[in-house]
Amino acid sequence: MNQPYTFIITGRPITKKNSMRRTKNSLMQSRQYAEYEESALWQLKVRHKENTIDCPVIMTALYYMPNRKSWPDLIGLLQATCDILEKAEILVNDRLVVGFGDSRIAGIDRQNPHVDIGIEIVPTDSIAYTLDPYVLKNISRA
Repeated sequence: MNQPYTFIITGRPITKKNSMRRTKNSLMQSRQYAEYEESALWQLKVRHKENTIDCPVIMTALYYMPNRKSWPDLIGLLQATCDILEKAEILVNDRLVVGFGDSRIAGIDRQNPHVDIGIEIVPTDSIAYTLDPYVLKNISRA
């Protein structure tokens, strides 16, 4: 596998689920998450000029937090990152992320909290092309 796509999203990584606020009739994303997502989308759209990825991928995300305050869970960070990649039209569907490589909360960077993202296209002879009904229906093996 190669890693043709790399991205950096600057700013404190924030989970989507743990950053909810209750309104009178529903749950909404927190202001902090909404601001993080908006900034991330802008950063990604400025950097990504290629076509949307429409095949199975392995994503690796290395998160660098500014401090230990409000320490997030890794799964929440990964879910938020996948949702942002889909919303930024880097991925057609975040369902195409079939693995998370060596993803982890990698450390503390007080001056520059961020996430380093690598996306590897899964080879077409991989089992990832034969298991998921979404992939079978929507993805051709070019």
